[in-house]
Amino acid sequence: MINKKKVFRLLPTQILVIGFAIVILIGSILLALPIASATGESIGMLNALFEATSAVCVTGLIVVDTATELTLFGQIVIMILIQIGGLGFMTMATVIFLLLGKRITLKERLVMQEALNRFSLEGIVRLTKKIIYLTMLIESLGALIMSIRFIPMFGWTKGIYYSIFHAISAFCNAGFDLMGNYSSLTDFVYDPLINLVISGLIIFGGLGFSVIFDIFSNYNYKKWSLHSRLAVSMTIALIFIGMLFFLAVEHNNPQTLGKLDREGKVLASFFQSVTSRTAGFNTIDQAGLEDTSKFMTILLMFIGASPASTGGGIKTVTAVVIFLMTVSVIKGKEDIEVSNKRIAKDIGDRALAIMFINTSILIGGTMILSIIEPYPFIDIMFEIGSALGTVGLASFDNASLRAISKVIVIIVMFAGRVGPLTLTSAIAKRQSKSFGEMKYPEVRVMIG
Repeated sequence: MINKKKVFRLLPTQILVIGFAIVILIGSILLALPIASATGESIGMLNALFEATSAVCVTGLIVVDTATELTLFGQIVIMILIQIGGLGFMTMATVIFLLLGKRITLKERLVMQEALNRFSLEGIVRLTKKIIYLTMLIESLGALIMSIRFIPMFGWTKGIYYSIFHAISAFCNAGFDLMGNYSSLTDFVYDPLINLVISGLIIFGGLGFSVIFDIFSNYNYKKWSLHSRLAVSMTIALIFIGMLFFLAVEHNNPQTLGKLDREGKVLASFFQSVTSRTAGFNTIDQAGLEDTSKFMTILLMFIGASPASTGGGIKTVTAVVIFLMTVSVIKGKEDIEVSNKRIAKDIGDRALAIMFINTSILIGGTMILSIIEPYPFIDIMFEIGSALGTVGLASFDNASLRAISKVIVIIVMFAGRVGPLTLTSAIAKRQSKSFGEMKYPEVRVMIG
């Protein structure tokens, strides 16, 4: 008689979560080394864990200044972690497999499918190659244009390095910078080149690779997929709604736009709207924002970028689907309809689940942190919203957070990057197959 051993197999979602955790752990160990610190002494394991999580989760929240408190070694570790986090560790692993001539197995393809949010395995390796090439092209172009400004300012070596670092950080929607003293891009508030190049990289990185491929393949908007049209339309709408809102509310605020001229106000408002959705760079003081603007920023951070992009949030298309579901209910229709098409019901169910989980994390994290920290409630919510949306904007110094608060923010950043639904699916019990599944009697309850 043959004894059959029960083999433990990880689900694709579990592999993704564990993979990100391993990359963060390796990054933490490297950043905790004395060689990574400008003082020659370790920044501490908790601070290293915070920095590594923020980099891999392409968030941008920091507890040590990247430019002044980390050495070149530490900065390069941060840059590599940002690139891995932005593209996804499976994409980077696939590149290594291909370079080594290793065959991509079915299990690995399933994980790649989950990571890229694809519905089919067809052409998944080919798509990964295209993503790498596209990323290299866009980041190189961004670095080349920014070098026009940075080389005259910092010299050839430092200028090229700064251009590459900020191009990677911007396209991956990370928000890490090398300007020093936690200043981000405030010195460039009037600079259209830096503002527009960084904004362009953020927007392209936040659209998602499938949308970018659609745009490059078909210049006719009507020929794009429904997903691409929804993602682009929502992105444009959010950018301009946010810009007009900040321009109106902050127009006379002496701590933000009030001290700028007319062109500066428009440029700063545009940049604030773009970066609020997932990037984390800033050209105006976030602490000086009116409470209304902070709440608007939280909403933009909550929605975030588009699916399968380098950004976070519940995603633009998710927000559109929830809106369309609401419209369908109001109209008394069973189907989610848009552009003479019907969106599958399970997509709507998934959108609602993502919305509910993210809202729960935002509320729960805010309440817990507000008990621990002395900062105003709106600033606490701003912090948690920034961590959950993997944005990186902050209205107070994160270095001042208590140890337990740093741990909470680390957990929220991690959940925001891997996706709350992916994380809960990975933690939860394996889903049973619908075939032969027992169904309980249906009942109706009153709601609303």
